[in-house]
Amino acid sequence: MVTVIEHNPWHSVLTEGHASLVKARRVFRYLPSAPRCKLCNNPFGGPAGRVLAVAGFSPSRKNPNLCSRCCDALPAGGAEVDVAVLFADVRGSTALGQRGAATHFAALLNRFYGAATQTLLRHDAVIDKLIGDEVMAFFVRGISGPGYRSQAVAAGVELLEAVGYGSDRGPWLELGVAVNAGVAYVGNVGGAVVDFTALGDPVNVAARMQQHAAGGELLVAAGVADERVGTAPRRPLNLRGHAAPVDAFVLGAEPAPGWSNVQPAARSASSVRPASHSAPRMAPIPDASAS
Repeated sequence: MVTVIEHNPWHSVLTEGHASLVKARRVFRYLPSAPRCKLCNNPFGGPAGRVLAVAGFSPSRKNPNLCSRCCDALPAGGAEVDVAVLFADVRGSTALGQRGAATHFAALLNRFYGAATQTLLRHDAVIDKLIGDEVMAFFVRGISGPGYRSQAVAAGVELLEAVGYGSDRGPWLELGVAVNAGVAYVGNVGGAVVDFTALGDPVNVAARMQQHAAGGELLVAAGVADERVGTAPRRPLNLRGHAAPVDAFVLGAEPAPGWSNVQPAARSASSVRPASHSAPRMAPIPDASAS
């Protein structure tokens, strides 16, 4: 479901994809290191980031969360599109920080950021925020493929596996995850400081759902990808600011029978051939004024 905004290149990129952008994401996700452009995954850090900066893939002055090529190719603003939103939060982080040395706590969070980044990029997520003990990512059709909702759920399961749930040793970090979906505004937001993000009720609901997820749990709002969750139990969630409870499926690193895991989705009409590991050329996105 989308709100069609005529002649809006943001709407086209977010729902239909753009071949150069898809190719760039597939190449850049193999190159270290963070931070990255939220749209094309170009690394700003490390040796690869320094080399690519010469080719114009440096942080944009308009929006440091995007590279200059992506930011300059799109106008200000965004579009209302269907989006799947994932929040993951480290449980007991305050106690962790108080019990051990700050250096150890920072190393633990950096390990978590690395595991989360690898998992989310593997599912073609847009990583919105890595702040403190929390991760936010979102998935749209034009970037994450036609199975973007299922990708979000699969990424949530793999995040739990990445921190050790379901393994013989158990988790090395307590983590709760939630996924919701719906129509939200996606695009550049802000004045002097601009951010590429998703805004709206589906995002707020996902954030509040995550507060109800115990360590090792993935809460998926009913209607997000019901065909993927099998016979998982359901739980009504009473969320602050919402009169009616939100019905959610409860998954874990070892999902209920009938769970259907998904591989990174096949591309739609914007598909490109398997990418080489050379830096892709970013073709211009059609001008908003074009008829």
